[in-house]
Amino acid sequence: MSQTVDRALSILPLLAEGPADLGQVADRLGVHKSTALRLLRTLHEHGLVYRQSDQRYRLGARLFALAQEAMENLDIREIAHPHLVRLNEQCGHTVHLAVYEEGEVLYIDKVESRYPVRMYSRIGKPVAITVAAVAKLLLADLPEPERRALAERLDYPLYTARSTPDAPAFVRELEKVREQGWATDLGGHEESVNCVAAPVRDAHGRVVAAMSVSAPNVVVTAGQLLTLLPLVRRTADAISGEYSGRTPGKDISA
Repeated sequence: MSQTVDRALSILPLLAEGPADLGQVADRLGVHKSTALRLLRTLHEHGLVYRQSDQRYRLGARLFALAQEAMENLDIREIAHPHLVRLNEQCGHTVHLAVYEEGEVLYIDKVESRYPVRMYSRIGKPVAITVAAVAKLLLADLPEPERRALAERLDYPLYTARSTPDAPAFVRELEKVREQGWATDLGGHEESVNCVAAPVRDAHGRVVAAMSVSAPNVVVTAGQLLTLLPLVRRTADAISGEYSGRTPGKDISA
């Protein structure tokens, strides 16, 4: 039975390359045409493959529907949370997960610092979009025309002397973040708080969320926090791999 399932599943990557006839499928599997036909008929009955009028087979619409349904039901917070907890256990600082929805960047998960000084951020609360590291990552992934249009619409409150002052500066910052693949907020929102962040990507490489580590200066300096960037990026990559189905969940300890 396991061999039959393995052979049937091996047909799908073949058809992903393009339509194939019965002989091509049999040759790829190394089986007789009668065996290949039996497998194709079963897949056809379930809508996973479709037989065209030229007698060649292609991937069926049901397969795409299942993939879309699976993607829509993925809960990035549920997948990411164990990774966020492990990161917090390793560094001790506040860890956030954020997403971009309807023009706002929102925190959807948070693991509190183990130090006495805590962050005032809350799950469900919008972030300071022009300075927050997670916001920069999420907005940097937008198409360039959309990035520029959004930058022109935003207000630029000067929270501190390090806050982003205007749209041109914000566009430049987003371009930098897009190129380097990570972001920081070093006193841009609160003078005494620093943050490093990395993107969580789906199977197509699109940024679906951003995660960060934040800490006040009284606990750790900006320079010391930046040394955690490799660990933060490995954590984000681990979440991305699990979310996209490339890898199972695993410990990312250094």
